Amino acid sequence: MGWFPCSGKSNKKPKLKKQPTDQIHSKSTDNLKIKAALDAKKESLKDGESDHIAAQTFTFRELAAATKNFRADCLVGEGGFGRVYKGRLESTNQVVAIKQLDRNGLQGNREFLVEVLMLSLLHHPNLVNLTGYCADGDQRLLVYEFMALGSLEDHLHDLPPDKKRLDWSTRMKIAAGAAKGLEYLHDKANPPVIYRDLKCSNILLGEGYHPKLSDFGLAKLGPVGDNTHVSTRVMGTYGYCAPEYAMTGQLTLKSDVYSFGVVLLEILTGRKAIDNSKSAGEHNLVAWARPLFKDRRKFSQMADPMLQGQYPARGLYQALAVAAMCVQEQPTMRPLIADVVTALTYLASQDYNPETHPVQNSRMSPSTPRSRRTDSGKRLNNASGSERDQSRRVN
Repeated sequence: MGWFPCSGKSNKKPKLKKQPTDQIHSKSTDNLKIKAALDAKKESLKDGESDHIAAQTFTFRELAAATKNFRADCLVGEGGFGRVYKGRLESTNQVVAIKQLDRNGLQGNREFLVEVLMLSLLHHPNLVNLTGYCADGDQRLLVYEFMALGSLEDHLHDLPPDKKRLDWSTRMKIAAGAAKGLEYLHDKANPPVIYRDLKCSNILLGEGYHPKLSDFGLAKLGPVGDNTHVSTRVMGTYGYCAPEYAMTGQLTLKSDVYSFGVVLLEILTGRKAIDNSKSAGEHNLVAWARPLFKDRRKFSQMADPMLQGQYPARGLYQALAVAAMCVQEQPTMRPLIADVVTALTYLASQDYNPETHPVQNSRMSPSTPRSRRTDSGKRLNNASGSERDQSRRVN
Protein backbone atom coordinates (compact mmCIF):
# COMPACT_ATOMS: atom_id res chain seq x y z
CA MET A 1 0.00 0.00 0.00
CA GLY A 2 1.36 3.36 -0.93
CA TRP A 3 0.95 6.65 0.87
CA PHE A 4 -0.91 9.76 -0.11
CA PRO A 5 -2.61 12.77 1.47
CA CYS A 6 -5.14 11.43 3.94
CA SER A 7 -7.49 14.39 4.21
CA GLY A 8 -10.81 14.59 2.40
CA LYS A 9 -13.64 12.15 1.96
CA SER A 10 -12.60 10.33 -1.16
CA ASN A 11 -10.96 6.90 -0.97
CA LYS A 12 -9.31 7.44 -4.32
CA LYS A 13 -5.64 8.18 -4.45
CA PRO A 14 -5.31 11.84 -5.43
CA LYS A 15 -2.83 12.94 -8.04
CA LEU A 16 0.27 14.63 -6.80
CA LYS A 17 2.48 16.96 -8.74
CA LYS A 18 5.53 15.25 -10.14
CA GLN A 19 8.87 16.64 -9.17
CA PRO A 20 10.51 18.66 -11.91
CA THR A 21 13.57 16.96 -13.26
CA ASP A 22 15.73 19.83 -12.10
CA GLN A 23 14.84 18.87 -8.50
CA ILE A 24 16.44 15.47 -8.91
CA HIS A 25 19.84 16.16 -7.49
CA SER A 26 23.09 14.74 -8.69
CA LYS A 27 24.90 11.96 -6.91
CA SER A 28 27.50 14.32 -5.49
CA THR A 29 24.89 16.75 -4.16
CA ASP A 30 22.94 14.07 -2.31
CA ASN A 31 26.05 12.40 -0.95
CA LEU A 32 27.31 15.75 0.33
CA LYS A 33 23.96 16.52 1.95
CA ILE A 34 23.84 13.17 3.71
CA LYS A 35 27.48 13.33 4.75
CA ALA A 36 27.13 16.88 6.08
CA ALA A 37 24.03 15.98 8.09
CA LEU A 38 25.65 12.87 9.56
CA ASP A 39 28.84 14.77 10.40
CA ALA A 40 26.82 17.47 12.16
CA LYS A 41 24.95 14.85 14.16
CA LYS A 42 28.18 13.12 15.13
CA GLU A 43 29.48 16.39 16.53
CA SER A 44 26.34 16.82 18.63
CA LEU A 45 26.36 13.27 20.02
CA LYS A 46 28.15 12.25 23.17
CA ASP A 47 31.37 10.29 22.90
CA GLY A 48 30.75 6.78 21.67
CA GLU A 49 27.20 7.34 20.40
CA SER A 50 28.39 8.29 16.94
CA ASP A 51 29.80 4.78 16.57
CA HIS A 52 26.24 3.66 15.75
CA ILE A 53 26.20 5.70 12.54
CA ALA A 54 27.25 3.16 9.95
CA ALA A 55 25.27 3.67 6.72
CA GLN A 56 27.36 2.60 3.74
CA THR A 57 27.33 4.06 0.25
CA PHE A 58 26.86 1.65 -2.65
CA THR A 59 27.26 2.08 -6.39
CA PHE A 60 24.37 1.23 -8.65
CA ARG A 61 26.55 -1.45 -10.22
CA GLU A 62 26.97 -3.19 -6.85
CA LEU A 63 23.23 -3.27 -6.20
CA ALA A 64 22.40 -4.38 -9.73
CA ALA A 65 24.80 -7.28 -9.23
CA ALA A 66 23.21 -8.10 -5.86
CA THR A 67 19.76 -8.41 -7.46
CA LYS A 68 20.88 -10.08 -10.71
CA ASN A 69 20.06 -6.88 -12.59
CA PHE A 70 16.78 -6.47 -10.69
CA ARG A 71 15.40 -9.70 -12.03
CA ALA A 72 11.68 -10.36 -11.60
CA ASP A 73 12.25 -13.43 -9.46
CA CYS A 74 14.10 -11.24 -6.92
CA LEU A 75 11.11 -8.89 -6.54
CA VAL A 76 9.52 -9.25 -3.10
CA GLY A 77 7.22 -6.24 -2.88
CA GLU A 78 6.21 -2.80 -4.06
CA GLY A 79 5.14 0.36 -2.22
CA GLY A 80 5.01 4.12 -2.45
CA PHE A 81 8.79 4.36 -2.72
CA GLY A 82 9.12 1.80 -5.48
CA ARG A 83 9.99 -1.84 -5.88
CA VAL A 84 11.72 -3.94 -3.24
CA TYR A 85 14.13 -6.70 -4.24
CA LYS A 86 15.87 -9.43 -2.31
CA GLY A 87 19.58 -9.38 -3.00
CA ARG A 88 22.95 -10.64 -1.82
CA LEU A 89 25.88 -8.25 -1.50
CA GLU A 90 28.93 -9.71 -3.20
CA SER A 91 31.34 -7.91 -0.87
CA THR A 92 29.94 -9.37 2.37
CA ASN A 93 27.63 -12.17 1.18
CA GLN A 94 24.89 -10.50 3.25
CA VAL A 95 21.26 -11.02 2.22
CA VAL A 96 19.51 -7.64 2.04
CA ALA A 97 16.34 -5.92 0.88
CA ILE A 98 16.94 -3.25 -1.77
CA LYS A 99 14.33 -0.57 -2.43
CA GLN A 100 14.60 1.25 -5.74
CA LEU A 101 12.98 4.67 -6.02
CA ASP A 102 10.33 4.85 -8.73
CA ARG A 103 11.13 8.17 -10.40
CA ASN A 104 7.48 8.44 -11.48
CA GLY A 105 6.13 7.40 -8.07
CA LEU A 106 4.76 9.31 -5.10
CA GLN A 107 7.87 9.43 -2.96
CA GLY A 108 10.75 11.54 -4.13
CA ASN A 109 14.21 12.74 -3.38
CA ARG A 110 13.22 14.51 -0.16
CA GLU A 111 11.75 11.34 1.35
CA PHE A 112 14.85 9.41 0.28
CA LEU A 113 17.09 11.86 2.16
CA VAL A 114 14.85 11.82 5.24
CA GLU A 115 14.90 8.04 5.38
CA VAL A 116 18.68 7.82 5.06
CA LEU A 117 19.19 10.40 7.79
CA MET A 118 16.59 9.00 10.17
CA LEU A 119 17.72 5.38 9.97
CA SER A 120 21.38 6.34 10.07
CA LEU A 121 20.83 8.09 13.41
CA LEU A 122 18.10 6.02 15.06
CA HIS A 123 18.82 2.52 16.31
CA HIS A 124 16.51 0.20 18.25
CA PRO A 125 15.65 -3.53 18.15
CA ASN A 126 12.19 -2.62 16.83
CA LEU A 127 13.37 -0.35 14.00
CA VAL A 128 14.60 -1.84 10.74
CA ASN A 129 18.36 -1.55 10.20
CA LEU A 130 19.58 0.52 7.25
CA THR A 131 22.66 -1.09 5.72
CA GLY A 132 23.30 1.72 3.26
CA TYR A 133 22.10 3.70 0.27
CA CYS A 134 22.89 4.56 -3.34
CA ALA A 135 22.62 8.03 -4.90
CA ASP A 136 24.29 7.20 -8.18
CA GLY A 137 23.34 9.61 -10.97
CA ASP A 138 19.55 9.78 -10.91
CA GLN A 139 19.24 6.38 -9.19
CA ARG A 140 18.02 6.32 -5.56
CA LEU A 141 18.16 3.04 -3.66
CA LEU A 142 17.99 2.03 0.00
CA VAL A 143 19.57 -1.13 1.37
CA TYR A 144 18.09 -2.75 4.51
CA GLU A 145 18.48 -5.89 6.50
CA PHE A 146 16.25 -8.57 4.97
CA MET A 147 13.11 -9.33 6.99
CA ALA A 148 12.32 -12.91 6.12
CA LEU A 149 8.62 -12.97 7.04
CA GLY A 150 7.53 -9.89 5.13
CA SER A 151 5.09 -7.38 6.59
CA LEU A 152 2.37 -7.70 9.21
CA GLU A 153 -0.14 -6.98 6.45
CA ASP A 154 1.01 -10.17 4.67
CA HIS A 155 -0.06 -12.20 7.72
CA LEU A 156 -3.37 -10.49 8.49
CA HIS A 157 -5.16 -9.72 5.23
CA ASP A 158 -6.09 -11.62 2.07
CA LEU A 159 -4.33 -14.78 3.16
CA PRO A 160 -4.14 -17.79 0.85
CA PRO A 161 -5.73 -20.95 2.28
CA ASP A 162 -2.39 -22.61 2.97
CA LYS A 163 -0.86 -19.70 4.90
CA LYS A 164 -0.46 -20.04 8.66
CA ARG A 165 -2.69 -17.74 10.68
CA LEU A 166 -1.23 -15.65 13.49
CA ASP A 167 -2.17 -17.00 16.90
CA TRP A 168 -3.09 -14.82 19.88
CA SER A 169 0.31 -14.87 21.58
CA THR A 170 2.14 -13.94 18.36
CA ARG A 171 -0.25 -11.05 17.75
CA MET A 172 0.37 -9.64 21.22
CA LYS A 173 4.15 -9.92 20.81
CA ILE A 174 3.98 -8.10 17.47
CA ALA A 175 1.77 -5.35 18.93
CA ALA A 176 4.05 -4.88 21.95
CA GLY A 177 7.18 -4.79 19.80
CA ALA A 178 5.74 -2.24 17.38
CA ALA A 179 4.70 -0.08 20.34
CA LYS A 180 8.24 -0.24 21.74
CA GLY A 181 9.64 0.98 18.43
CA LEU A 182 7.24 3.92 18.54
CA GLU A 183 8.11 4.59 22.17
CA TYR A 184 11.78 4.87 21.22
CA LEU A 185 10.96 7.47 18.58
CA HIS A 186 8.76 9.48 20.95
CA ASP A 187 10.62 9.20 24.25
CA LYS A 188 14.24 8.27 23.57
CA ALA A 189 15.10 10.14 20.37
CA ASN A 190 16.16 13.74 20.94
CA PRO A 191 14.39 15.65 19.55
CA PRO A 192 11.43 13.27 19.41
CA VAL A 193 10.44 11.81 16.06
CA ILE A 194 6.86 11.56 14.77
CA TYR A 195 6.67 8.49 12.55
CA ARG A 196 3.60 9.72 10.62
CA ASP A 197 3.04 6.58 8.53
CA LEU A 198 2.37 3.74 10.95
CA LYS A 199 0.42 0.95 9.24
CA CYS A 200 0.52 -2.83 8.96
CA SER A 201 2.49 -2.80 5.71
CA ASN A 202 5.25 -0.76 7.42
CA ILE A 203 5.70 -3.27 10.26
CA LEU A 204 8.15 -5.87 9.01
CA LEU A 205 8.64 -9.27 10.64
CA GLY A 206 11.90 -11.12 11.16
CA GLU A 207 12.56 -14.59 12.50
CA GLY A 208 10.22 -15.49 15.34
CA TYR A 209 7.82 -12.76 14.13
CA HIS A 210 10.02 -10.07 15.65
CA PRO A 211 8.50 -6.74 14.48
CA LYS A 212 10.41 -3.71 13.19
CA LEU A 213 9.09 -0.38 11.97
CA SER A 214 10.21 0.54 8.44
CA ASP A 215 9.73 3.29 5.83
CA PHE A 216 10.74 6.56 7.50
CA GLY A 217 10.41 8.83 4.48
CA LEU A 218 7.48 10.72 6.04
CA ALA A 219 8.96 11.00 9.56
CA LYS A 220 9.14 14.45 11.10
CA LEU A 221 11.02 15.87 14.06
CA GLY A 222 8.49 16.52 16.81
CA PRO A 223 7.76 19.75 18.67
CA VAL A 224 10.35 21.00 21.15
CA GLY A 225 10.31 23.60 23.89
CA ASP A 226 6.95 25.34 24.31
CA ASN A 227 5.65 24.15 20.95
CA THR A 228 2.69 21.78 21.08
CA HIS A 229 2.66 20.60 17.48
CA VAL A 230 4.38 20.66 14.11
CA SER A 231 2.46 22.20 11.23
CA THR A 232 3.03 20.30 8.01
CA ARG A 233 1.41 19.16 4.79
CA VAL A 234 -1.05 16.35 5.52
CA MET A 235 0.51 13.09 4.36
CA GLY A 236 -0.03 9.52 5.40
CA THR A 237 -2.31 6.62 4.52
CA TYR A 238 -6.07 6.92 4.40
CA GLY A 239 -7.68 5.17 7.36
CA TYR A 240 -4.70 5.57 9.68
CA CYS A 241 -4.51 9.39 9.95
CA ALA A 242 -5.60 11.01 13.20
CA PRO A 243 -8.70 13.16 12.53
CA GLU A 244 -7.22 16.38 13.95
CA TYR A 245 -4.11 16.01 11.79
CA ALA A 246 -6.17 15.33 8.66
CA MET A 247 -8.27 18.44 9.30
CA THR A 248 -5.63 20.95 10.44
CA GLY A 249 -2.19 19.65 9.45
CA GLN A 250 -1.13 19.99 13.10
CA LEU A 251 1.03 16.96 13.84
CA THR A 252 1.76 15.71 17.37
CA LEU A 253 3.04 12.55 19.01
CA LYS A 254 -0.60 11.67 19.71
CA SER A 255 -1.15 11.49 15.93
CA ASP A 256 1.08 8.40 15.94
CA VAL A 257 -0.82 6.97 18.92
CA TYR A 258 -4.05 7.14 16.91
CA SER A 259 -2.40 5.31 13.99
CA PHE A 260 -1.12 2.67 16.40
CA GLY A 261 -4.66 2.19 17.70
CA VAL A 262 -5.84 1.46 14.15
CA VAL A 263 -3.04 -1.09 13.69
CA LEU A 264 -3.90 -2.72 17.03
CA LEU A 265 -7.54 -2.98 15.93
CA GLU A 266 -6.40 -4.68 12.71
CA ILE A 267 -4.34 -7.15 14.76
CA LEU A 268 -7.29 -7.95 17.03
CA THR A 269 -10.10 -8.03 14.47
CA GLY A 270 -8.37 -9.14 11.29
CA ARG A 271 -10.16 -6.31 9.46
CA LYS A 272 -8.49 -3.71 7.24
CA ALA A 273 -8.32 -0.05 8.21
CA ILE A 274 -10.34 0.72 5.08
CA ASP A 275 -12.23 -2.06 3.33
CA ASN A 276 -14.71 -1.08 0.63
CA SER A 277 -15.74 -4.70 0.17
CA LYS A 278 -17.58 -4.55 3.50
CA SER A 279 -21.20 -3.51 3.76
CA ALA A 280 -22.17 0.13 4.26
CA GLY A 281 -21.12 1.42 7.68
CA GLU A 282 -18.28 -1.07 7.95
CA HIS A 283 -15.85 0.39 5.41
CA ASN A 284 -13.88 2.28 8.07
CA LEU A 285 -12.53 0.08 10.85
CA VAL A 286 -12.60 2.73 13.58
CA ALA A 287 -16.15 3.83 12.69
CA TRP A 288 -17.25 0.19 12.84
CA ALA A 289 -15.53 -0.45 16.17
CA ARG A 290 -16.63 2.65 18.11
CA PRO A 291 -20.24 1.56 18.80
CA LEU A 292 -19.01 -1.89 19.85
CA PHE A 293 -16.55 -0.39 22.34
CA LYS A 294 -19.52 0.81 24.40
CA ASP A 295 -20.75 -2.70 25.22
CA ARG A 296 -18.20 -5.20 26.43
CA ARG A 297 -20.68 -8.01 25.79
CA LYS A 298 -19.96 -7.41 22.10
CA PHE A 299 -16.17 -7.51 22.45
CA SER A 300 -15.96 -11.18 21.52
CA GLN A 301 -17.78 -10.35 18.27
CA MET A 302 -14.82 -8.14 17.34
CA ALA A 303 -12.23 -10.92 17.58
CA ASP A 304 -10.69 -12.06 14.30
CA PRO A 305 -12.62 -15.15 13.12
CA MET A 306 -9.26 -16.59 12.07
CA LEU A 307 -8.45 -17.00 15.76
CA GLN A 308 -11.29 -19.57 15.88
CA GLY A 309 -12.10 -18.57 19.44
CA GLN A 310 -8.60 -19.39 20.66
CA TYR A 311 -7.80 -16.33 22.74
CA PRO A 312 -8.10 -15.34 26.43
CA ALA A 313 -11.35 -13.44 26.97
CA ARG A 314 -9.77 -11.17 29.55
CA GLY A 315 -6.79 -10.49 27.31
CA LEU A 316 -9.05 -9.56 24.40
CA TYR A 317 -10.97 -7.16 26.64
CA GLN A 318 -7.79 -5.46 27.82
CA ALA A 319 -6.27 -5.20 24.32
CA LEU A 320 -9.49 -3.73 22.89
CA ALA A 321 -9.61 -1.25 25.77
CA VAL A 322 -6.10 -0.08 24.84
CA ALA A 323 -7.10 0.25 21.18
CA ALA A 324 -10.22 2.20 22.15
CA MET A 325 -8.15 4.70 24.13
CA CYS A 326 -5.68 5.14 21.27
CA VAL A 327 -8.36 6.02 18.70
CA GLN A 328 -10.14 8.60 20.85
CA GLU A 329 -11.31 11.58 18.77
CA GLN A 330 -9.62 14.06 21.11
CA PRO A 331 -5.81 13.69 21.12
CA THR A 332 -5.59 14.75 24.78
CA MET A 333 -7.69 11.70 25.69
CA ARG A 334 -5.23 9.29 24.09
CA PRO A 335 -2.58 7.66 26.29
CA LEU A 336 1.15 8.17 25.98
CA ILE A 337 2.82 5.43 23.96
CA ALA A 338 4.84 4.49 27.07
CA ASP A 339 1.59 3.53 28.83
CA VAL A 340 0.52 1.51 25.80
CA VAL A 341 3.85 -0.34 25.92
CA THR A 342 3.33 -1.17 29.61
CA ALA A 343 -0.12 -2.64 28.96
CA LEU A 344 0.83 -4.61 25.84
CA THR A 345 4.10 -5.89 27.29
CA TYR A 346 2.10 -7.38 30.12
CA LEU A 347 -0.37 -9.02 27.71
CA ALA A 348 2.47 -10.38 25.58
CA SER A 349 4.13 -11.87 28.67
CA GLN A 350 1.08 -13.99 29.54
CA ASP A 351 1.38 -17.54 28.26
CA TYR A 352 -1.75 -18.66 26.45
CA ASN A 353 -2.13 -22.31 25.49
CA PRO A 354 -5.26 -22.87 23.41
CA GLU A 355 -5.20 -26.56 24.28
CA THR A 356 -5.75 -25.83 27.98
CA HIS A 357 -8.14 -22.87 27.61
CA PRO A 358 -11.77 -22.90 26.53
CA VAL A 359 -12.65 -21.77 23.03
CA GLN A 360 -14.47 -18.41 23.08
CA ASN A 361 -17.63 -17.64 21.15
CA SER A 362 -19.71 -14.57 20.40
CA ARG A 363 -22.08 -15.23 23.31
CA MET A 364 -19.31 -15.06 25.89
CA SER A 365 -18.27 -11.75 27.35
CA PRO A 366 -14.93 -11.13 29.04
CA SER A 367 -14.82 -10.28 32.70
CA THR A 368 -14.24 -6.67 33.62
CA PRO A 369 -10.69 -5.99 34.77
CA ARG A 370 -9.91 -3.23 37.19
CA SER A 371 -8.86 -0.02 35.50
CA ARG A 372 -5.98 2.13 36.56
CA ARG A 373 -4.84 5.66 35.88
CA THR A 374 -1.66 6.01 33.95
CA ASP A 375 0.93 8.69 34.68
CA SER A 376 -0.59 10.72 31.86
CA GLY A 377 -3.97 10.74 33.60
CA LYS A 378 -5.62 8.40 31.10
CA ARG A 379 -7.49 5.24 31.97
CA LEU A 380 -5.95 2.11 30.54
CA ASN A 381 -7.68 -1.14 31.37
CA ASN A 382 -4.74 -3.19 32.45
CA ALA A 383 -3.90 -5.91 34.92
CA SER A 384 -4.96 -5.82 38.55
CA GLY A 385 -2.51 -4.91 41.30
CA SER A 386 -0.40 -8.07 41.50
CA GLU A 387 -0.34 -8.35 37.73
CA ARG A 388 0.85 -4.78 37.32
CA ASP A 389 3.85 -5.54 39.49
CA GLN A 390 4.91 -8.14 36.96
CA SER A 391 4.65 -5.83 33.95
CA ARG A 392 7.85 -4.28 32.70
CA ARG A 393 8.66 -1.59 30.21
CA VAL A 394 11.11 -3.04 27.74
CA ASN A 395 13.01 -0.39 25.77
